[in-house]
Formats: sequence, structure tokens, C-alpha cells
Amino acid sequence: MSVGSIASWRIERQDREALLRLSGDWLVRESGLRAFRELRRVLVEAGDSTLLRFEASGLARWDSALVAFVLALQGQDREAERPLVVDVSGLPVPLRRLLALAQAENSSDSAGDAPTDHSVTPRALDSVVGFWSRIVASADLIGITTLSILPALGGRLRARSIDVIALMQESGVGALGIVTVVNGLVGAILAFVGAVQLQHFGAGIYVANLVGVAVIREMGAIMTAIVMAGRTGGAYAAQLATMEGNEEIDALCVLGIPPYQYLVFPRIAALVAMMPLLYFYACLVGIVGGLLVSIAMLGMSPTLFLEQLRQAVHPTEFYIGLTKSVCFGALIALVGCDTGLRAGRSASEVGRAATAAVVSSIIGIIALDAVFAACANVLGI
Repeated sequence: MSVGSIASWRIERQDREALLRLSGDWLVRESGLRAFRELRRVLVEAGDSTLLRFEASGLARWDSALVAFVLALQGQDREAERPLVVDVSGLPVPLRRLLALAQAENSSDSAGDAPTDHSVTPRALDSVVGFWSRIVASADLIGITTLSILPALGGRLRARSIDVIALMQESGVGALGIVTVVNGLVGAILAFVGAVQLQHFGAGIYVANLVGVAVIREMGAIMTAIVMAGRTGGAYAAQLATMEGNEEIDALCVLGIPPYQYLVFPRIAALVAMMPLLYFYACLVGIVGGLLVSIAMLGMSPTLFLEQLRQAVHPTEFYIGLTKSVCFGALIALVGCDTGLRAGRSASEVGRAATAAVVSSIIGIIALDAVFAACANVLGI
């Protein structure tokens, strides 16, 4: 067959079989995609045959034009009332390999487009399996974090100290403004509500007790944690999700750098280290807010307020609040990093990861605080 010959075919019938002889150059640039134009002619000439075989001894050059032609013939057996079985054993081996790849791709697409079972039981099982897999992944991350504490103290983790310092600055000094506003207003609100109610009983002096115990034991740690969940936890999730989408985490793995040691542990260490400091600062700001409202509404002197506060607040209240702040910081960092690492590789997954991290962190903070309250009640503290 000379180079540049025109693509052609002819059918020879014998009983219930049809032999399709191919010849010439089946190239897109010369003959175009002929599959859809000539499929009906092939079926008409095949007549009542049930088997179609190929003979390719006269075939010269070919590309996707021939692949599309054969795929169209193979696809007709799923649509016609009288299917025609197509035997491709007579085609060149490279062509058969391309056809197998194309059929595999079509099969996966068809499986993805198949209607799903919307019954209650499969959906419930999928939810249970998904929830359990998330629990297992979270437990694995917690275990790795716990086991990394001693190596980190010994300087055996592959994490840069400059990264930890930068993260501490971002989650500490960078958060002072919003922590000041939120906790100052919370302390002022507690004092205002307490002053309005306690004045009816002539017990306005106990506003200091209310503000001190509520801020130091509960509100200082909780409000600071919620602020950090929205500010830092969401940022951690977005950062890691972006790195996942840009394949930066895969690049670290290829270079032999453990992503957990390089990315996750520094964030957890930075937030856990800064949360106690932010807690003490939040307590101070909250008490100042309560003091200002007490002075404005009750005419209470600062000396009287602080003396009453000293008698009402015991060191145990500080210990409880401090423990909460450390646990809240670890929870926020773990949830943010875990959500970011499990995010997809699209741009929309970054926003979903940040939202999921913030919501999960806030829910976890409230639930963990309830556990602390129950334990404190059982222990009588």
C-alpha cells in the first residue's frame, strides 16, 4: 500500500459473519472522523450478520480516526435491537491497546453516572463509615502528636525553629487586638447584667465576684478559644488545603521531609504555647472591662472592686482556666491541621476546609468545656 492512499473499507459476507477489510491511511487530517458518517453504511452492508471481524493487511498509517471508527462499531451493540458482535483480534496490537484504554475510561464514566441508591440504609452506612474513618484519622493524628513531644523537646524533629517562632507571633501578638475587644466587652457585659440584677437586692458589691469567677474560670478561656478557632484554626486549614491543592505536600514527601514534622507539629506547638498567655491577657482585659462598668454604674472604687475580687477568686479557678486554654489550643490546632490535610485539590476545597475547621473547632470547644464542667462538679472544685 503506497503512502498517502485514501482510507477505504469493504465488507465481505459469509453466512452469519462479516469481514471488514481496512485499507489506506486512516488519518484525521486527511479523512476526518468517519465513524459517525459511515457507521450506518457498515451496518446496512453487514445485513443480518451477527459477527463482524477485521482484516487489516492493507492498512497503512492510522491515528484516532480509526480508533473512533472501531469504537463506534463496538458501541452499536448496546443500542441496536439486533446487536452485532465486533471481533477486534484482526486489528494491530497497538490499536487494540488503545481501544482497551478507551473502553476502560468509558466504563468508569458510566459507573460514575449510574444512578445511586437513595434508600435510607446505604446512606446511613456511608455516614457511619465516613464518621468512623474521620475518628480514626483524628485519633491517628493525636497519637502522632503525643509521640512527637519527647523527640521535639530533644530537637530530633525535622521542624525549623524559625517557623515555630513565626507561627507563635502570628497566633499570639497578631491576635491581641481581637482578644482585647472580645474579652473586654464580655467582662463589661457580665458586670452590666450583674449590676442590674444585684442592685435590686443591695448586693452590688458581688458584681466583682461574678466578673472574676466567670471570666477567669469560664469566659476568658472559652472566648479566647472561639476567637482563635475563627482566626487561627481556619487559617491553618486554609494554608494546608492550599498546599495540598498545589501539590506542595507531595513535593515534601518526594524530598523525604515528613509533612507532619515540617507543617503540623510546629502549628500545634505554637498555638499550645501561646494560648495560656492569651488566656491570662484575656482575664486581665475582662476584669478591666467589668471594673469600668462597676465604676460607671455602681460608683464602686477600684480598690473595693479588686479587694472583693481577691477574696472571691481562688487559685483553683486559675488552674482550671489555664488547663482549659491549653486543651482548647491543642484542639483548635489539631482540627485545623487535620481538616486541611484531608481537603481536596480544588480551589473550592480551601474554603470548605476553612469553614469546616472553624465549625468543628467551636463545637469541640463547647463540648470539651462541658466535659470540664462535669469533671469539676464530680471532683467538687
